[in-house]
Amino acid sequence: MKELSSLQIERLKYQPKLPASLAGGINNLTMTEGNKTESVKDAEQIKELFKNTYGKPIVTFNTSTNTEASGKRNIGVILSGGQAPGGHNVIAGLYDALKQANPENKLYGFLGGPSGIIDGNYIEFTDEKINSYRNTGGFDIIGSGRTKLETEEQFQKSLKVCKDLGISGVVIIGGDDSNTNAAMLAEWFVKNNADIQVIGCPKTIDGDLKNDQIEISFGFDTATKTYAELVGNILRDANSAKKYWHFIKLMGRSATHVGLEVALQTQPNITLISEEVEAKKLSLNSIVNYMADIVAKRAEMGKNFGIALIPEGLIEFIPEIKAMISNLNDTLAELENDASYKNADENTKFDIIKNKLNSEDSKVFTSLPVMIKQQLLMDRDPHGNVQVSKIETEKLLIEMVNTKLNEMKKEGKYNGKFSTQCHFFGYEGRCAFPSNFDADYCYSLGYNAFALIKFGLTGYLSSVKNLSLPASQWVAGGVPLTMMMNMEKRHGAFKPVIKKALVELDGPVFKKLEQNREIWAYQDKYLFPGSIQYFGPSSVCDLTTETLKLENASKLAAV
Repeated sequence: MKELSSLQIERLKYQPKLPASLAGGINNLTMTEGNKTESVKDAEQIKELFKNTYGKPIVTFNTSTNTEASGKRNIGVILSGGQAPGGHNVIAGLYDALKQANPENKLYGFLGGPSGIIDGNYIEFTDEKINSYRNTGGFDIIGSGRTKLETEEQFQKSLKVCKDLGISGVVIIGGDDSNTNAAMLAEWFVKNNADIQVIGCPKTIDGDLKNDQIEISFGFDTATKTYAELVGNILRDANSAKKYWHFIKLMGRSATHVGLEVALQTQPNITLISEEVEAKKLSLNSIVNYMADIVAKRAEMGKNFGIALIPEGLIEFIPEIKAMISNLNDTLAELENDASYKNADENTKFDIIKNKLNSEDSKVFTSLPVMIKQQLLMDRDPHGNVQVSKIETEKLLIEMVNTKLNEMKKEGKYNGKFSTQCHFFGYEGRCAFPSNFDADYCYSLGYNAFALIKFGLTGYLSSVKNLSLPASQWVAGGVPLTMMMNMEKRHGAFKPVIKKALVELDGPVFKKLEQNREIWAYQDKYLFPGSIQYFGPSSVCDLTTETLKLENASKLAAV
């Protein structure tokens, strides 16, 4: 028996809340179909690639007075991609619904992510196993992985494993790429008459897997509250010591939802938004000038301290650097098997890259500090892209802001002190104990995933909406995965992927930051949210994110 902390012992007792439509029982449901759907972009190409699963309707569930017996079935579940708080509760909700439907049903967990279903590595879940992981963070119940499901060989192996175990449904818990895997597997199973359903669940702390049907991905609530606590602690320290500028890089490679949410919860002096940088075509120098001006004006007020939030993926949104990285990704893909490049020393690699890039991109690459060039040439991620989390953007900005301030000092425009500390908050939020919101939401997503299977659906993403209301008023259903897809360039070729949702600059969340940015820069309206609360009044324990409150309030106002 593993040792448990006092908090985990108490959290194991927490009973997650379900939407009223599901709370009546898995065998007491009716399903309503909406209109047929289309992909968000590139409809003809997506339709051609997903001939058997494209165009399905959105569905919703309601409680029925009729009870329908459920036949015996076995289900497999996969945790895929990076960890996000609440993953264990998705599995718990799936398990409880499955056993409620028929006690003879079995749930198999594939070990180590998608590779588990390919290689046949699995466990069968028991009450004891599930009960020891309820309401806990992490993915350690079965582990995770980033293997992509995309080849004929992988599909054939997955089919054999499922047939050997008598599995008729697979639930893939993951982000946009993982659910692209789910869509691919669902299409292949239908095409080959495998009679195996595939359902996805929306996971990513980045918050970029969302649309009108998926209001938020699970883990975002807990992760942003965790980061907000850390940022709040640093704000308090800065306001106490009054001698450091803290440059804090926050998780969020392709979108700045995390940084924006944390900013609204803590109100720092500077918040950079990648999507704004791209839309306004802000150069690296213009960003540095903006930050240096705030540092200088605060110094005039006797405030040689402050907090700057920097999104993890910022460097890819700066136009001249984004263009260079795109060219660099293609160039490195070409050099992947080039022995002369792979065996070259660092300076020779820099020269090879410089000569292969087009002239403008070559100038940008050459202008960067050696530290950043080294990081740009590190091993690519599984999609062939720069691993931006390893690029120390916060240090780059500190160095460039310091250089600018020294120039301003020579010109008599600055006479302050610029002492700095840098931080990167990423892993700190991925496996935190899920908030009550994420515990409830994830349990509902898992329970709802089995409802989708029970009604014979495949190629769907589990959807629970109305999330800014009490859990009893949430709306459960499903959205076709193909509805969320478009074509994007990966490893030099265009492939179907679920479209990432970026920060909307005309949306209510960014507008709130924009309206307060000048005030927060100079008046120190710091907020200190403190740690996540699990016990106490609902007004404290069941808080949703500022993002969700603002977006849902905007939707209601538009009705």
